[in-house]
Amino acid sequence: MMIKRKGWLEAIVIILALSWSFLPLSAENKELSVNKVAVVNGTEISRSDFDREITGIQQQYSKMKRPINDSQLSKIKKDILERLINHELLYQESQKSGIKVEKAAVDNQFKKFKEQVSKEGGFADWLTQMKLTENEVLSQFEQGLSIQQFIDKQFGEKVTITDEKARLFYDGHPEFFKQPSKIKASHILIKVDPKADETKKAEARKQIEKIQKRLQQGDDFATLAKEFSQCPSSANGGDLGYFNRGQMVKPFEEAASNLKPGELSGIVETTFGYHLIKVYDKKPEAVTAFGDIKDKLKQHLKQKEIEKEVKLYVEDLKKKAKIETFLKENS
Repeated sequence: MMIKRKGWLEAIVIILALSWSFLPLSAENKELSVNKVAVVNGTEISRSDFDREITGIQQQYSKMKRPINDSQLSKIKKDILERLINHELLYQESQKSGIKVEKAAVDNQFKKFKEQVSKEGGFADWLTQMKLTENEVLSQFEQGLSIQQFIDKQFGEKVTITDEKARLFYDGHPEFFKQPSKIKASHILIKVDPKADETKKAEARKQIEKIQKRLQQGDDFATLAKEFSQCPSSANGGDLGYFNRGQMVKPFEEAASNLKPGELSGIVETTFGYHLIKVYDKKPEAVTAFGDIKDKLKQHLKQKEIEKEVKLYVEDLKKKAKIETFLKENS
């Protein structure tokens, strides 16, 4: 329940984005610095770190095929600068408190991160794209772990969530614990572009009809899916696993919803092409029992309490800190 999306720096530790309030520039620093976006108690936050965060978010939006308008970009920039300032303030506090991060812990986090990035593309290419060196990435992990250890020591050890408090939240928010109805199905897909000419559509239709006929004659669905389906799920015999309402395109979802376990659909046309669907199981809407969710819920509530405490703590740090910012509205 309630999953957070984290940016690159946030992948290591939760850094809260607080309200947007800049201190005025001092007289000697009124000119925009091209090399820094802020100075926090004498420590610079570089423009390259700021730009790197912007690039990461722009890439995420691009993957989702969602353009960023000027208003959104302006808010994103403000939020990123605020996160970087919060990060620096908390790191400085962690160092004042004497936190020392073991090299093995940094190396372990770095190894996992490197493996994940490598799955999505070459790690060396990622470093080049982000204009980073391995040492710089290791430094970010060291800082993040230092902040996390500081937060755990300063706040985590003091926050306790009782079973009674968790139960009170559970009873008061039943909507959070509802499990939607689910369908387990497999399919065979013959792709055809919706903009394709009638000849290509007819060819694809003829191919799916041949497969349909073999299924009606008793051929195994998974075997035919592995042989003919043009969906990546073909490697698993067309198995799509369980899916909720809204996860599939509408014609596919409606066809699957109307089938009983063990039944085979007719030919279903979607924007992807032609499908044959076989439903294997259906699970009705249900509510997760408190006993099944209790431990995760207590951890979630503890995290929320810690976030509140950290937010107040950082707000107090800002009142005492010397923070200069150099980011103009259109920069």
